[in-house]
Amino acid sequence: MHIIRDLNHLSPHHEGCVATIGNFDGLHLGHQSVFTHLKAKSREYGLPSTVISFDPLPHEFFPGDTPPRIYPQRDKMRLLKKLGIDDFIRLTFNKEFASIEAEDFVNNILLDQLNVRYLAVGDDFRFGRMRKGDFQLLQTLGEKNNMEVQDTSTFTTDGERVSSTRIRSALQVGDLPEANRLLGQPYSISGRIRHGDKLGRTIGFPTINLKLPEAIALRSGIYAVKVLGLDDKTYYGAASVGKRPTVNGSDMRLETYIFNFNQDIYGKYICIEPVQFIRPEKKFESLEIMQDAIHRDCDQIKAIFKI
Repeated sequence: MHIIRDLNHLSPHHEGCVATIGNFDGLHLGHQSVFTHLKAKSREYGLPSTVISFDPLPHEFFPGDTPPRIYPQRDKMRLLKKLGIDDFIRLTFNKEFASIEAEDFVNNILLDQLNVRYLAVGDDFRFGRMRKGDFQLLQTLGEKNNMEVQDTSTFTTDGERVSSTRIRSALQVGDLPEANRLLGQPYSISGRIRHGDKLGRTIGFPTINLKLPEAIALRSGIYAVKVLGLDDKTYYGAASVGKRPTVNGSDMRLETYIFNFNQDIYGKYICIEPVQFIRPEKKFESLEIMQDAIHRDCDQIKAIFKI
């Protein structure tokens, strides 16, 4: 998958694309249905399937009660590649971008720069300054400029609409089975293993560390997890999501103690798949009390995985 982080980096020989545009935070079953349709249109038109999104997401740019992300940006791109999308275009959402008039967005970006020949969006899609652009405007301008515009149908399961809001709500309470059902695949977070404070090794639980966004939907706490990508094996472990209140931590981390594993793997890119929520994050009165709690957590998680 080609990742285009700036339209200035677009190939001068760009011949067009079939595209969809949106936040695509969850990449859930509804999104996957859109991508399947997009890839079929890609074959029909002989043009690359293209997902256009934003960073930051529009609701993160404007002040207000911002919902947390389901996936960090790196995982969105990882999963889009897995889903077979050809190109991912990231538009930087800033003050200048927010001030673009709706018609200018269509004419200057979608038509002139990207040469979108087919566009699939929800019929409630709004865009441009003050969100004045709508599906009708897209269709009107598309008819004048050889761009076919089609609305995407609502995707439901068990009679309910699949949405990022529902997935976010499930993750915020640690309901991984429900989140996974709506996602259509196990929820996972990836990243490159970095150096931490190395406190875990002093209490007998050395961890690998991944940085997380400050606002992530996954509930803070302890999880039973699978660890993928170290080699061709699946490893199991106990993971902590949060800011480590016992040691007055300040940044969001995903720290994982891998069972029966002792190798130097700093810098390796891996995936952590939370399987079951164990307990909320807690501030302990001492490291000794925390150490006892970790022992109990590990015993419970080993029982889950039958280790």
